[in-house]
Formats: sequence, C-alpha cells, structure tokens
Amino acid sequence: MEIRKVGVLGCGLMGSGIAQVCATAGFDVTVLEVEQKLLDKGFSGIEKSLAKLAEKGTLKEAPEKVRARLKGTTRREDLAACDLVIEAIIENVDEKRKMYASLDPIVKKDAIFASNTSSISITQLMTATNRPERFVGLHFFNPVPLMKLVEVVRTIATVDDVYESVYEFSKKLGKVPVRTSDKTGFIVNRLLVPYMLDAIRAFEEGVGSVPDIDNAMKLGCGYPMGPFTLLDFVGLDTTYYITHIMYDEFKEKRFASPPLLKRLVMAGWYGRKSGKGFYDYSDPNNPVPVKL
Repeated sequence: MEIRKVGVLGCGLMGSGIAQVCATAGFDVTVLEVEQKLLDKGFSGIEKSLAKLAEKGTLKEAPEKVRARLKGTTRREDLAACDLVIEAIIENVDEKRKMYASLDPIVKKDAIFASNTSSISITQLMTATNRPERFVGLHFFNPVPLMKLVEVVRTIATVDDVYESVYEFSKKLGKVPVRTSDKTGFIVNRLLVPYMLDAIRAFEEGVGSVPDIDNAMKLGCGYPMGPFTLLDFVGLDTTYYITHIMYDEFKEKRFASPPLLKRLVMAGWYGRKSGKGFYDYSDPNNPVPVKL
C-alpha cells in the first residue's frame, strides 16, 4: 500500500514534530486538534523549527513549500481520505480509544491507524476499532525533527503488508526504524526506564549526589546526558505514569516507582516544563541541583 496522505492527531510537542517531518518528506499532512488556538500554537512552532533548519542549510527546500503541505483542522471528517493516521494525543488509554472509535467509521477502510504511545498496549488501543489488522505502533522520539529513531510496533493482529508499508514509510521520513512487538515499553523504555529508576534509588540510598551520578554516567559511559538531567527533560510526571503501566504489566520491582519520584510528582515538580525537578531551572542555561 502506498501512503500519500497523512493525518496527525494532536498538534502538541510530539504531534507538531511528526507533522513537520512528514511534510518535510513530501507528504500532504492534515493535523487534527480540538480547537484552533492549539493548531495556531503548534503551527507557529513548526514554522520556527523550519526556519532554523533552513538557516542551518539542512532543509532541502524552502520552508514555505513544506508549510504548504500542512493543513490544520478541528473537523474529524477532514481526515477521511488519509492513508495513514498517526495519533499523538494525551497519554491516556480512554482518551485514545475514544478518538480511534470516533474516527474508525470516518476514515476510509483501507487506511492504517498508528499510535505514537511510548508505553500503552497497541493491542488495547486497536480493539477500539474495526481494523485491528491495520493498526500499528509508530513511536517517535523527542524532538521529532532531530531524533532519528522510530519504533515500529507490531501486534499479533497486524498483517504483513501493513507492517512493511509503515516500516518503509518511516525510512522515507529520513528515520531509522527498528522492529519491535507489542510488549509494554517496547525496546527503548523497556531498557531505559529501569536505568532511570535505579539512578533515583541510588541517590535515595546515598550512593552519590544528583550531579555526581549524572557526571559519572556521562563521563564513564559516554552518555550525552545523565539520568537525572534526562528525567527532567522527559518529565517526571511522564516517567511516573509510565512506571505504573510497566509495573502493572510485569509486576517487577525494577519497573516500580521509587518513593522520591512519587513525591516530586505530587509536589508538581515535573522537571524542565515546570521549572523544577531534580534541578532548578530558574536560569534555564544554568540549572542547579535541588536540595532533596
């Protein structure tokens, strides 16, 4: 199946990034949001991102040509002719299932549905539709225009031609797709989340300070950022939510949330986006460790 028209559900950080890379790769893209101001905000971010890429000389054509392939809408009917619909809304099972159920009778029957979820079961989402064989996971990484990896997730119901079409589509976006099955956390979070949680436990047990653990992993293992800097970047609330999904699936301690993570989230300290997490971002260019 040839994919020409792409629908993106959500124009937040991930949705706008996905829309941008699809349009940059030459696809016509329709982005669905609940209200116009969210579309305006997301498209403004896309325009700024395209301008920066053009300035660096990494954009193959004028930003205006890429922007011309992007359309925003608040009407679900405008996605009817899409060949592929990629969902990037709030990381909530019920909300995602409601969205898929409402779109299923609108979007043409041979279209493929995909979810950008980082942890929710693709199988659980596909059962909200009448097209389980045409449903996959397509997990991009933040920031989408810069990160090369895409996890292409197959369920037990996904048929071969659908899976291969989405895999090839990912390559057309300039990404490096990896094949994985519908196991909670897929590849990256299955390995990354326990690492980050162990860093918190190490701090709780007095192994080292937050900056010392970060520096040890950067300089000792060659990681671009330490676990606490990464946690603040991802969002402590997001990580906390993922731990619940993964622990519920596997019932293993390595996926359970440490007490400190829970307390930081309860306090509203989510990391960079809230201004405080393991570090204080009052000066974003010079974050300092928080006294914990």
